[in-house]
Formats: sequence, C-alpha cells, structure tokens
Amino acid sequence: MTPPIIRPTPLSGRRQAKADTPGAPGASCAGPVTRIVRVNGIAMTYYEWRGAPGNHDAPLVIAHATGFHGRCYSAIAELFPERRVLALDLRGHGQSEGEPITHWQTLVDDVTGFIDQLRLRRAIGMGHSMGAHVLLQAALERAEAFSRLVLFDPVILAPDFYQIDEHAQAEPHPTIRRKRDFASPEAMMERFAERSPYNLFTKRVFEDYCRYGLQKRIGGDFVLACAPEMEASIYGTSRTNAAIHDTAKAVDLPVWVVRARQGMFNDFTGSPTWPPLASTMLQGVDVHRPDRTHFHPFEDPEDAARIIAEAARA
Repeated sequence: MTPPIIRPTPLSGRRQAKADTPGAPGASCAGPVTRIVRVNGIAMTYYEWRGAPGNHDAPLVIAHATGFHGRCYSAIAELFPERRVLALDLRGHGQSEGEPITHWQTLVDDVTGFIDQLRLRRAIGMGHSMGAHVLLQAALERAEAFSRLVLFDPVILAPDFYQIDEHAQAEPHPTIRRKRDFASPEAMMERFAERSPYNLFTKRVFEDYCRYGLQKRIGGDFVLACAPEMEASIYGTSRTNAAIHDTAKAVDLPVWVVRARQGMFNDFTGSPTWPPLASTMLQGVDVHRPDRTHFHPFEDPEDAARIIAEAARA
C-alpha cells in the first residue's frame, strides 16, 4: 500500500512557521522536572514538563539522536504547554548511566523498561535519528504504549545494509576521537558555534546542547556527558538490529516518517532514511522535507512541533 505523501508546506521564512505551531512563540513555560528511573541495570534520567492541570491529552515522549540528549528538545516541548512531555536521556547520554553497547536492542530494552515503569499508554512518540529507530522497535514490543509515532529521519537504511555480518570487526568510528574536555559550557559554545552541523541549530537549541550535554568534574572543569566511546559504539553497531524492517511492516499504528534531503552515508546533514520506508508500513505517512537537513528538529523546532501537532490531530 502506497502511503500518503505530505509535501513541504510553503513557508515565507520563520515568521510563518511560528504562526502555525501549537504554542505561542515565546510563551512562558515552566522548566522540566528532572526524574530518574532504574531500568535494565542503569539509572535513566528523563525530563518531565507536566502540562496543564487536568489535561488528559496523550503524553508526548521524545527520544533523541546519537550524541545528543533530552534537553536538546526543550524548545519543542515548550510549544506544547498544555500537554505532558517526557524527554529521555538514553543510555550513556546526558545524565543517564550506561556503558558502550554491542547491540541496539540494549537501547530498545531501556525504553521498554521506561515504558513499563511509567505505565505509558497511547502516548505520542517523537523520535529523532537513532531515537526514532529505537521508538519504532519499542512500539512493536509494547503495543499499547503508543497511539502514533512521528519519526524524524530514523536511522533505518535499505534492507541490504543489514545483510553485512553484524559481528565483523571494523575500525572504531571517528567520533571516538571527539574532544571531551571543556573549561565551561561557554568554551564548548565558542569552539563549535561556527562548525557544521552545530551552525545549523537555532541559538536556543545549540546552547541547550552545550549547557546540558556536559558534566562537571570535581576539579571544576567539564566533560562530555556522552563519552566518545559511547557515541562510537552506537555508530559501530548500527547494523545490529536487522529485524527493523520486519518491525516496520508489523507496527499497526500511524507512523509519520519525516525525511530530510537525501545524503550520503557519511554525510551527517543528509537523511539516512530508506526513502520507501513509509510505504512498507501498515499506516505509514511519508513526509518528505528536502528543504531540511537531518537536524530538522534543531534547525527549526517550531516547524517540527507543527508536524507533531498535525500528526496528533490526524
């Protein structure tokens, strides 16, 4: 079955994008409460925006991209002031515990454990990149947890990508050489402000990425919360969940696949998503956005929130 295809909405700059989003631009919003649950042998941190008292709308659950963290999506969460929003720090990211992984199923098990702890039902799942892949697999394993998914550029490549021996030894991913030590969040901002892909992000998202993506050492300096070894292990095991295409065919709920402009495998700004992915799903919706990069939720969080709101209403 060919899914509906949603084309980019013509926008005349960011002013119109703001007008179409669910929350008023610049509206005040209380910061999130930081919470911790124990799942799958680790302490997992998540951030909760409580929403309006008495609002029983389905919660929005956000799973982030590799190397990032839940607070990178604060600008999106705040555009849903009436709705409860839960943004995760996945294993080894942000403030969550966890060592490098050998299989992506470990990340899925963390998320299903989180779902079980909070007894989530009928939530709206918003995943980005690796987080989108993980939410799709979790939605199959916890069928009642989600009512719909909005997946921004899920790391789900063509089926033949997964036919290579997942246990084959390879050189560590180049991210293992990432700089990890910084004198302050401001020093991190100064170092990365003009570099790709960070120069694509809105100022708010970029500052949240730096400010909440570091952990303070006893000596007073800072270290990356997501260790380079952790990030490299995720890239290095990206072929391990070979069942993801069977999962895509089996998940029976609306799934919006938001694809950016296509890119090469090592182009971090291009979309890694197999273009026909939505067409293999029972209720897939293909949202092709060639005007956006893989970092769509970071370069235009208001536009991303508008897509989430539209999916929630559909």
